[in-house]
Amino acid sequence: MKIIEAKIISPLEKIYAEDKMPAKSYDSFSMLKNEKKSFQVAIEADEEGDVPFSVASGIENIEISIVKSLKSDLPMFKKNADDYYRFSKNGYYPDLLLPADGTVHIEKGITVFWIEIDASGTLPGKYTAEVNVADKVLNIDIEIIDAELDFSDFAYTCWFHTDSLMAYYNIEVFSDEYWRITSNFLKTACEYGMNCVLTPIFTPPLDTEKGKERPTVQLVDIELNNGKYSFNFDKLTRWIEMAEECGIRFFELSHFYTQWGAKAAPKIMATVDGEYKRIFGWDVKSTSTAYMRFLDAFATELKKYFEGRNMKDRVFIHVSDEPSYFMNFTYRKVSRYIHKLFKGYRIIDALSDYRFYDKGVVSNPVPAIDHIDKFLGNVDDLWAYYCSAQCNHNVSNRFFCNDSIRTRVIGYQLYKFNIRGFLQWGYNFYFTRLSKKAINPFEVTDAGEAFPSGDSFMVYPAPDGTAYHSLRLKVFYDALQDRAALATLEKLCGKDACLDIIEEKGKHNLTFREYPHSDEWLLNTREEVNMRIKAEISK
Repeated sequence: MKIIEAKIISPLEKIYAEDKMPAKSYDSFSMLKNEKKSFQVAIEADEEGDVPFSVASGIENIEISIVKSLKSDLPMFKKNADDYYRFSKNGYYPDLLLPADGTVHIEKGITVFWIEIDASGTLPGKYTAEVNVADKVLNIDIEIIDAELDFSDFAYTCWFHTDSLMAYYNIEVFSDEYWRITSNFLKTACEYGMNCVLTPIFTPPLDTEKGKERPTVQLVDIELNNGKYSFNFDKLTRWIEMAEECGIRFFELSHFYTQWGAKAAPKIMATVDGEYKRIFGWDVKSTSTAYMRFLDAFATELKKYFEGRNMKDRVFIHVSDEPSYFMNFTYRKVSRYIHKLFKGYRIIDALSDYRFYDKGVVSNPVPAIDHIDKFLGNVDDLWAYYCSAQCNHNVSNRFFCNDSIRTRVIGYQLYKFNIRGFLQWGYNFYFTRLSKKAINPFEVTDAGEAFPSGDSFMVYPAPDGTAYHSLRLKVFYDALQDRAALATLEKLCGKDACLDIIEEKGKHNLTFREYPHSDEWLLNTREEVNMRIKAEISK
C-alpha cells in the first residue's frame, strides 16, 4: 500500500466518494480557552491497509475519529428545494464519526479523519499539533486565547427521545440500564451545546400516528382514587438531578396536547382504583371537561413542585407543536387555558404562522427560520427552529447533503438577530415517521424515506450504551461557539463592531436566507473575531 497524499483540511470540507483531494490545506486556527475546535486529515492511498496514526501537541485533550459514510435514500425533498446543494442524489454521505487511534484502517481512495482539540485546562499560548500517519508528518498551528466563550442568555434544545433508546437497546423504562444509557446520551448532548431537555412528564405526543401510541416514558406517577387525583414526582426528581449533573439548565415539558393543532389529549397513564391503565389519549378531545379537570389538579401540584425547587424560571411549557391555522379555534382555546393555569411561566411553541402571535394566542413563538422575518423585531427573547421542511431559500439546516457551511452559518445569524434560543426536534429519533417502526440508524438514516437524512438524529447508538458522534454534531456546535464568541466580543467593544466583522463593514447584509456561500469567509471571519478579542483583552 502506498500513501499518495496526506493533507490537513478545514472542518468545513466534506469529501464524498467521487471527490478528489481538496486543493487547499488548513494550516492554522485560534480558539478560546473553553472551546473545542476541529480539523480533518485526508489520506489518499492506492489500496486499503492499516497504518499508524497519531496526533501530538502540548494540548492534552485530543479526540481522533474516522469519518464514515452512510447510505441515504432520501437526502432532501426535491420539491421546492433551492439550488444550494452540491449533491442531492441517493447514495452515501460522510457523517458517522467512529473513535480511532493507534493503528487505523484506510480505504483505497480518500479516507478522512476528524481531529477535535479541546482547549479546556490548557494554558493560553501557541501550540503546534503534529499529525503522524505512516511515514508522513503534518503540522497545524493552534493559538489558545486567554478569553472564554459567552454561552449565557441562550438556550438550545434538540428533542431527546428515550423511547428510541429503549427500542434500540431493548431495555425497560426506568430500569438501571434506562438511566445509565439516558445519562450517557444526555452527557454528549450537553457537551455539544444542549442546555435544555425535553422532559417527558407524560409520554410526548410527538410524531405519533393518530390512534396509536409510543412506548410509555411518563415521569409522573398518577393515582386516581374515588375520583381524586394524586401525583408522585420521584421519577421527575431523578430525571432533573440526572440532567443537571449532565449539564442541563432548562427543562421544557412535553406537550399538553397532540401535535399539529391540539386536537386531543396526550397519552397519560394512571393507577385507577388499583388498576394501571391509560386514562387519556387520542380518544379524548383536548377540550373535554375530564381532561381540563385533570389539568387543573395536575398544574396545581406541578407548580408547587417546581416552585419548591426554585425552578420556575428554568421551566418551559408547551401547548402543541406547530399548530396550523385551520386548527386555530381549538388551539386558541386550549392555549389560553394553559396560559391561565401556568401564569408567570414561559410558554413556547414551534410555529410558522405570525397570526398566532399577532392575535395573542402564543406568548412566546418559536418560528421556523424560513418564516422568521415577520417575527424579527416584534418578539422579545425570540427563539427559532428548523426541521425537514426548511430545505429551501438557502436557509441553514443539518441534512447529510448540506455543505457544512450551511449548517454552521446559523451561529452568525442567531447572533445578529438576537435569537435567544434554538430548537430542533431530532437528537435521537430512531423510528420511522409517526413512530410506526423502530429503525437501525446505521442502516436507515431518513426515517424510512420520510425525512431527509440528518433531520431525525444527531448521534448514533454505540454498543456500550454511549453515543457515537456525527460530523453534523460537531459542525453545529461550532455554530454555537461562533455565536458565543461574538457574544464575548460584544461585551468588549459593542455589537456594531461585531456586525462590521461578520458583514465585512457592509459588504454583506446577513439574513437567514442570504450569506456568502464561502468556507473562507466563515473561517476568516471567526479568526478576525478571535483576534479582535485578543486585542481588546490586551489593552
